[in-house]
Amino acid sequence: MPSRPAGAGCTLIPLKKIASLPKNWQHGPCANGRSKPGVHLSAVPMRRVMRRCNQPETDDKTMIKKMTFLVLLTALTPFSACQAHNTQETPPPSLPAYASTTLTPEIGGIKQVIEIKTDDASKPVLLFLSGGPGSSMIKGADSFTSILKDRYTLVQWDQRDAGKTLKLNPSPTQPSVAQMEQDTYQVIQFLRKELKQDKIYLLGSSWGNVLGFYIVKHHPELLHAYFASNPVVSQLESEKELLQALKVHFKDHALASQELDSVSFPFASDESMFYLRKWLFYKDGKEFATSAGFKTGFLQWSKTWSPVWNEVMNIDLPKTLKSVDCPIYFFVGKNDIQTSTRITQAYFETLQAPRKGLFLFEQSGHQIHQDEAEKFQRAIIQVLDAADQS
Repeated sequence: MPSRPAGAGCTLIPLKKIASLPKNWQHGPCANGRSKPGVHLSAVPMRRVMRRCNQPETDDKTMIKKMTFLVLLTALTPFSACQAHNTQETPPPSLPAYASTTLTPEIGGIKQVIEIKTDDASKPVLLFLSGGPGSSMIKGADSFTSILKDRYTLVQWDQRDAGKTLKLNPSPTQPSVAQMEQDTYQVIQFLRKELKQDKIYLLGSSWGNVLGFYIVKHHPELLHAYFASNPVVSQLESEKELLQALKVHFKDHALASQELDSVSFPFASDESMFYLRKWLFYKDGKEFATSAGFKTGFLQWSKTWSPVWNEVMNIDLPKTLKSVDCPIYFFVGKNDIQTSTRITQAYFETLQAPRKGLFLFEQSGHQIHQDEAEKFQRAIIQVLDAADQS
């Protein structure tokens, strides 16, 4: 469909008000600002950016595994049709209450793990695209989907060379952005067929937005709406901004200053990339980031993923994607310096879309779904309620 001017056809409801809702409140407000009985929520114009919302290890092997996982989980750490191979021969038309069904369709030439949770497969589908690259959201998903499960059929997918998919079968080729974009498309097509739905809701977390924006650009007809959580927008610019912020923060720290001074763009080596993430994590209170185990884990990760991250460094959405043909909603952590909040807000203002919104989470950094899990879910449900009323 043709794009409408930025800001057309959408209103936002401050998450500050959502945060104050009674605990037994189950549904978000209507698009026109009307709410459920007994709850008063006010709407603000679309173009206004919302201003409210907001252990040490002793065993070396355990430490390395934990550090590596945290690196992968912290998204943006530099960092053909599909044929189903179902663990059940005949998938049921309606799954038991909050059942967890794990499927292993063939995606991109390998078996990839997809987990579906629902009590009614006719509910709208919400597919999460994990950050990383190389990480999985499956293990901790209950902590940020406990409210969403009442409204959506929830789908988690472990991408190639990540999580359960990696355990099942490593990628036979070096992963690339283009390859994983095609994987994403095939996963969506598989879900549409498996769950008998024409469109889905899609959410990208950090690196997951590299894949998500590919779908938004090339296959918007497959989406009810897209949620971009701490997205990659202009990553080279964001990395440069991060480096300067760390240099200022550690100006009186000799080792940090020395290592940060050695960082250049594009990254000359995996070690250069490591220094930037090491001091970012240390600044955030993760003292293990200065350990030898963390460095070992990071450099092991980078053997697979640094080529992918170097591709990501070339992404510049304000130049390559100025309009989209599906509703889009940005979730931004106010304290995020991995994917610059400033850059994301500026892109939001210029992007043209049929409907769009930006939710600013004031208590969050780069992991909104962990830092403010309830508000994160309420914002997603708010969008669903608005769609129901339109």
